[in-house]
Amino acid sequence: MANEKESPAGKPLISGFLMSTQLMELDGCTRCQECMKWCPTFNVYGDRPEITPMYKIAKFRELLGSQHGLRAKLFGAKPLNEDEVNQFMDDSYMCTTCGVCGTVCESGINTVELWEATRPNLVVRGNGPWGKQSFFPMLLGKDKNPYQAKQEDRLCFVPDDAEVLDSAKIAYFAGCTAAYRQQALGVATVRILNALDIPFCMLGKDEWCCSSALVRTGQRDVMRDHAVHNVDALKDRGVETVVYACAGCLRTATVDWPRWYEGYIPYKNVPLAVYLREKVQSGEVEWKRALNDLNVTFHDPCHSGRHLMHINGRDWAFEAPRDVYNSIPGLNYKEMTRSREFQRCCGAGGGVKAGQPDLALGCAVARVKDGLDVNADVISSTCPFCRRNIMDGRNEMKSEVKVADQVELMAAAMGLDVTIPDNPYMEYQEQDEILCKGEVCQLEEVAETKAQDVDAY
Repeated sequence: MANEKESPAGKPLISGFLMSTQLMELDGCTRCQECMKWCPTFNVYGDRPEITPMYKIAKFRELLGSQHGLRAKLFGAKPLNEDEVNQFMDDSYMCTTCGVCGTVCESGINTVELWEATRPNLVVRGNGPWGKQSFFPMLLGKDKNPYQAKQEDRLCFVPDDAEVLDSAKIAYFAGCTAAYRQQALGVATVRILNALDIPFCMLGKDEWCCSSALVRTGQRDVMRDHAVHNVDALKDRGVETVVYACAGCLRTATVDWPRWYEGYIPYKNVPLAVYLREKVQSGEVEWKRALNDLNVTFHDPCHSGRHLMHINGRDWAFEAPRDVYNSIPGLNYKEMTRSREFQRCCGAGGGVKAGQPDLALGCAVARVKDGLDVNADVISSTCPFCRRNIMDGRNEMKSEVKVADQVELMAAAMGLDVTIPDNPYMEYQEQDEILCKGEVCQLEEVAETKAQDVDAY
């Protein structure tokens, strides 16, 4: 089992978090098995049907029935079988919470919300989280980021000649990974906003981790503090629009922070791809280089796609980034077979990267194969953690395909200097490098880094 400690016998299986409608959803599963055809984790571990949504729902319903069903009402609740609870915990954390099961569910069960409401009950009971996921609260509580980096270094990636204001109507929420581990993304974003003459601010040391990892793994105690702090910090700067180049930060700020923040949130959360598409379509973007006739495919992040398509709409979730790719000169856009709401999860989400690294790697390899099937030179995304895991899958396969963020491709084609300034985290960088000579750009695979991090998402 994942946890060496004994599960506390006698504790209830539910201590909150689940809504009445979600309890009804447990009875709504028709066992059609459609979710099993699409589940990325079952694709990797096909000999473990118990990790699929249909089986998890059935098992959770069975465990709840022993405590709260009609028989329990008439004859008293049965003691929970702790081995069964621990097994259910193992199966529950073998899930990236990607949400494709909810997309294809014939009964319309909101599986993402169901899984994210189930896990905190397991954590409170002492049956979770899984593996290195247990370090998240300590890291975020102490350092405000999962990389044990210094908060005063939050803006160490910003070039000296870049203009970042202390307050503005537009804010760029960089996220921990762009600040410390994929700084090319942060530099490219800052350069593009400056090139477009957009006055913007950043929170700097006042930016705390969005705490997505805590929500996904059911560890919600520290989550409230981070949500309230970040919202207050953005409000204090008079922000009206916040742009995000990280899908995990975007999802958490849009869905999770408002649940924990008791007050009015006056700003609008906007994916950077949406914001940049507006600038492209208005003719404000000046292209200066071609991307050497690169075949580029797009991996839809689960967090900005399936998780937000019913909130932000399909155009924001899926079409905006594609419009940006199709506007970049020298870029030949290729669509993978599984895309948009039916895309195959890269495997990094739901805490799987930290708790189940072999599973995360298996999912990444499958996604890289999807890219190779359309002869992609570059697999691109708008999520730094998707990029990190897809790179791991690429390296496992010893493939020559490159992995890059959309913003970095755009900055290169705009002829911008995306050199990362010297800073304490140079040796920990995790991105392929875009090299431009004259009017043509190409990508080079990144060298091995010294990063030994708890993989957060």
